[in-house]
Amino acid sequence: MTVICRFAPSPTGRLHVGNVRTALMNWLFVRERGGKFILRIDDTDLERSTNEYEDGIKEDLGWLGLNWDHTFNQSHKFPAYEAAANTLREAGRLYACYETSEELDRQRKLLRVQGKPPVYNRAALDLTDAQKEAYEDEGRKPHWRFKLSGKTVNWTDMVRGEQSVDTSSLSDPVLIRGDGSFLYTLPSVIDDIDEKITHVIRGEDHVTNSGAQIEIFEALSDHLPTFGHTPLLVWKDGSPLSKRLGSLSMGELKEQGFEPLAICSLLAKIGTSDPIEVRPSMEVLKDEFSFDKIGRAPARFSDDELLLLNGRLLHETSYETVKDHLESLNVGGGEAFWNLIRANISKVSDTAGWSTVLYSPMPGQIEDEDKAFCIAAANCLPDTITDDSWSEWTAKLKADHGRKGKSLFMPLRRALTGRDRGPEMGGLLVLLGAEKAKARLRGETA
Repeated sequence: MTVICRFAPSPTGRLHVGNVRTALMNWLFVRERGGKFILRIDDTDLERSTNEYEDGIKEDLGWLGLNWDHTFNQSHKFPAYEAAANTLREAGRLYACYETSEELDRQRKLLRVQGKPPVYNRAALDLTDAQKEAYEDEGRKPHWRFKLSGKTVNWTDMVRGEQSVDTSSLSDPVLIRGDGSFLYTLPSVIDDIDEKITHVIRGEDHVTNSGAQIEIFEALSDHLPTFGHTPLLVWKDGSPLSKRLGSLSMGELKEQGFEPLAICSLLAKIGTSDPIEVRPSMEVLKDEFSFDKIGRAPARFSDDELLLLNGRLLHETSYETVKDHLESLNVGGGEAFWNLIRANISKVSDTAGWSTVLYSPMPGQIEDEDKAFCIAAANCLPDTITDDSWSEWTAKLKADHGRKGKSLFMPLRRALTGRDRGPEMGGLLVLLGAEKAKARLRGETA
């Protein structure tokens, strides 16, 4: 059997870490098994869906490396959905309802007062043709509900194990709104049948939906996918991500300088038994993926952890990989510069600060008590700087001035870079050159 999975975003906004994690789970599962990954654009909401957001979704997936084998838009399949709806009507499984939203709300409130679950009472099934005609004469348009069996639906979930949903405890789901537009449920089932989707992988907030959807599958076809419902993604303190989704969109993370492999490494590993470490490639993430490793607790997303992984990834990244990015930031210095500073950055954009330190005029940062020492250091610095100059120079300063440890090295670092921390000073001194280093040690701008 060829494994076929789908990722189905709505083009009403950009991708964020929550739905990227779902896409990634599907992609890793498919690629590990040599299957087919389908991108389905859920644009049945014609008012809110835009081409701009659709293009943005595809751009985000491409940037992350989540390539797809086939894509289609639900808005191109309305005739197929209507045909399926007619099949359900003819079978007595899709029925017209005329209650207004206010009437339904009152019905739910009354049931809660009575201590009963707010399940739709199926009053519409008892309407006569005359009553339906009267409602339509009032201008009411019917919405259409799928009649659940009232039985218990069972399935073996790839993540949660044996699952059951008692459909008698659910309201018959609305499949078509009063304006004739389709809700998510029916188009999704039809598409999964048409595309022969073998596995539906999504968040655990869809578990109850799956009970109803399985009955729709069975009413329309012999095809039934295997389901896997993963724990939801939450913020690092356990709170919902919803208030932070704007800052966690792929567009925003890309703008902030995060690397796609760092994002994928974090999203693939949080909530699993694997260590949260950056992986060298998507291929490695694919080979390591298994639903057996996914725990049942919510997966906690941390921006601090993402920043840490991003830095670790860059520490091992070659100059050729980032060359174009550095050029786009107008950061010079070449391979020697990159190899020197990469262990001291969290994002590629951080290189701009070190570029300024090395290549832009700046005054030496010297405390009053260190001025004489720094001038003496400038006077004994050789005119030609080599890889050995730093160790030889500081050894002489230590012998001549009796300084050691921080009292020796910190004044030199501050004078030369204006910072307390950074790359190893031997390499920095080579890139600075003797003339610039001597000027800064004297407190001059260079």
